[in-house]
Amino acid sequence: MIPRYSRPEMASIWEPQTRFKIWFEIEAHAADALAELGVIPREAAKTIWAKGKDATFDVARIDEIERETKHDVIAFLTHLAEIVGPEARFVHQGMTSSDVLDTCLNVQLKRAADLLIADLDRVLAALKTRAFEHKMTPTIGRSHGIHAEPVTFGLKLAYAHAEFARARARLVAARDEISTCAISGAVGTFAQIDPWVEEHVAKAMGLRPEPVSTQVIPRDRHAMYFATLGVIAASVERLAVEVRHLQRTEVLEAEEFFSEGQKGSSAMPHKRNPVLSENLSGLSRMVRAYVTPALENVVLWHERDISHSSAERMMAPDATVTLDFALVRLAGLIEKLLIYPQNMQKNLDRLGGLVHSQRVLIALTQKGASREDAYKFVQRNAMPVWRGEGDFQTLLKQDADVKKYLTDAEIEEKFDLGYHLKHVDTIFKRVFGES
Repeated sequence: MIPRYSRPEMASIWEPQTRFKIWFEIEAHAADALAELGVIPREAAKTIWAKGKDATFDVARIDEIERETKHDVIAFLTHLAEIVGPEARFVHQGMTSSDVLDTCLNVQLKRAADLLIADLDRVLAALKTRAFEHKMTPTIGRSHGIHAEPVTFGLKLAYAHAEFARARARLVAARDEISTCAISGAVGTFAQIDPWVEEHVAKAMGLRPEPVSTQVIPRDRHAMYFATLGVIAASVERLAVEVRHLQRTEVLEAEEFFSEGQKGSSAMPHKRNPVLSENLSGLSRMVRAYVTPALENVVLWHERDISHSSAERMMAPDATVTLDFALVRLAGLIEKLLIYPQNMQKNLDRLGGLVHSQRVLIALTQKGASREDAYKFVQRNAMPVWRGEGDFQTLLKQDADVKKYLTDAEIEEKFDLGYHLKHVDTIFKRVFGES
């Protein structure tokens, strides 16, 4: 986690103190359940809670112990015994390290998902507000980066809103899938601990029991979680790239907000660069980079190995912290995005009416021309306009073959911009409902 790209609330989920508090809660809840079953004394469970509940765990001390034991959970349990006293001998009975590690990780991933869902809600709200603001603002649609047919800027944002709405639904599903708990002991057979303990701990930690664990919670759950983060990151970059293209000097249909005192270049004082969008592209690539190790972590030996562990210690905090930062940055970018309808209109007009070529093509076929001839008639008049040699409508009116099928008035009618926007309301209702 790099502080430059971290927000405190998300970063705190992955701090050692938070992790050790969750470990303690798992152990203490398990002790409660064991006491209820008569496996350990009730007073011991009470003492564990009383002495550990408000403890501040000494991270440096745990690290010191781990340097000797070479085992992080044992180091923690040793330090916990220093806090709790003799009753600590009843902690971790029948459990294995993965019971603590895996259950804790899933608690952290669930909490991280909650923050990311809130981030997505802010992105969705920003997109909806700006989409309705520019619902009928005409702009050119592009395919292959080339002028195609008219759309509206509101539609561009509606496309993004629908995409991020799907992202939210996927993340809710991923949060649900990751919210499992394993307190099943070595190789997951419950030989040394009753399954009811797992049920008790799961409920206390806001999780549900893993139906069948080996010695670890199956990593296909985690793979889906990080794959979901990767898809969300791809959507972030898709929208960021759109802004970057629209901010190009020769386009300039939209632009990142440029604050008072902001500098665009150390060498060129005139520069206003899309630095936020470019930053989002880079951050998104890092989130997606963790999808591959998450998939590879599914493949473990027999009931357990720890080849997944080192990767997860990096990817879990890095991916969630980075995506959290990116989503908040994206929301702010959209909220403050500068939009230039006059430049959109200028670019619409730039090709002298060529954006209406399909309407003319269809009209010719409907009047009796073959599609092959109609395409030829339209294209031979379009190419000079493409080269800057005339106006499309004028050239069509001068083409004898075109005039066999269409009158001047019929040609003029095909150049109505509003024709392309007649179903914008329908699309908006599909995306946003009746609001």
